[in-house]
Amino acid sequence: MAYSPMTEADKQAMLSVIGVQSADELFADIPESIRLQRPLNLPKGMAEAEVRRHLEALAARNADVTRYTCFLGAGAYEHLIPAALGPLVSRSEFYTSYTPYQPEITQGVLQATYEYQTHIAQLTGMDMANASIYDGATALAEACLVACAHTGREKVLVPTTVHPEYRQVVHTYLRHQRLQVVEVPYDQGATDLERLAALLDDQTAGVVVQQPNFFGVLEDPRAFARLAEKHGALLIACTTDPLTLGLLEPPGAYGAHIAVGEGQPLGSPLSFGGPYLGFFAARDELVRRIPGRIVGATVDRDGNTGYVLTLQTREQHIRRERATSNICTNQALNALTAAVYLTLLGKQGVRDVAYQCLQKAHYAYRRITSLPGFAPAWERPFFHEFVVRTTADPEELTRRLLDYQIIGGLPLGRFYPELADCILFCVTEARTKEEIDRLAAVLEGLT
Repeated sequence: MAYSPMTEADKQAMLSVIGVQSADELFADIPESIRLQRPLNLPKGMAEAEVRRHLEALAARNADVTRYTCFLGAGAYEHLIPAALGPLVSRSEFYTSYTPYQPEITQGVLQATYEYQTHIAQLTGMDMANASIYDGATALAEACLVACAHTGREKVLVPTTVHPEYRQVVHTYLRHQRLQVVEVPYDQGATDLERLAALLDDQTAGVVVQQPNFFGVLEDPRAFARLAEKHGALLIACTTDPLTLGLLEPPGAYGAHIAVGEGQPLGSPLSFGGPYLGFFAARDELVRRIPGRIVGATVDRDGNTGYVLTLQTREQHIRRERATSNICTNQALNALTAAVYLTLLGKQGVRDVAYQCLQKAHYAYRRITSLPGFAPAWERPFFHEFVVRTTADPEELTRRLLDYQIIGGLPLGRFYPELADCILFCVTEARTKEEIDRLAAVLEGLT
């Protein structure tokens, strides 16, 4: 569409219609003392080609993963994305569609959502999944609300090994509903199970376990399940990278009541934090308490398969006081992306990706911890993220890595002051042996 700015003649014509002489008369009620008495400080106009060059120069100031080698994870992951995925999810019938308010005429969108739900339920080992929500953090917070509503209790235990920003969102959600969040400390990189057992009581609605946890360490989720069951609390499993489930035991197998997490690794690229995708799966007994919507499959009177919005307990559709959540939309295009990604990979493909992540991360761990000035933070089994201590300043070190077009790990002092000498590295299947060796060589030269 061409851009047609207003001319002075256009402005005068509009002013005359409403009976004023100038734009200043429109603001006559605003005191002169607080009006801007000069033109806006805007640069001169540019030609289209100049604008393009200007924006390209601004974009080039970013350290993006197309030009830099990334070893940063912590909740957002660079995975390889099949080339076929883009053209499929960009088809106009998907790319332009909005929420299916008239489901009988949006069968394609509903089928895609139904298949996404099926994929998530299979991946997590749960009975059912919803049609997605905002992101992993809000999915976890919603799961805590479900646990409180289902048990009639007011306390949720959240280990400090859960992603720090996820914990912040949980606190924000529960604080104003007079629900209590109790954080459980960690010991040597994993949740302190003795402290968890001591904090559990008959007022505990839910227990959260992140697997792998924020440090990349593998928790013992079956121990969480036993402790939660002993006190009648729900076990909420959270993951920031569902591709780890290609090798790890699914939440449904170790007794989780709810499985939530971030679906960005399932085909959505890194993009300054969004848009991301929150997945939410649960046991059947919780189906009427979960947030968002569920698409179901049925048959018409002629026996043809059809898809319908089976449940939508949102305040938009039912009385506000009876709604399970105030989330009124889902990340439909990201959910479709996840469904197509998982379909393209298949079960074996997901397993292969997880296997490569695991093997490459452990190779990187051995290379880095063998360098002078680096050491393991603790001796724990981990998946594709790991923490190392360094004698160098982690913040300065990661800044200097940028000079070599390497996005280093995450200095942990920002979230854990006691780990101010630690860095969290991530290695996915996207990294090559040569890239890992180069990281090790650069680190050796910088310390």
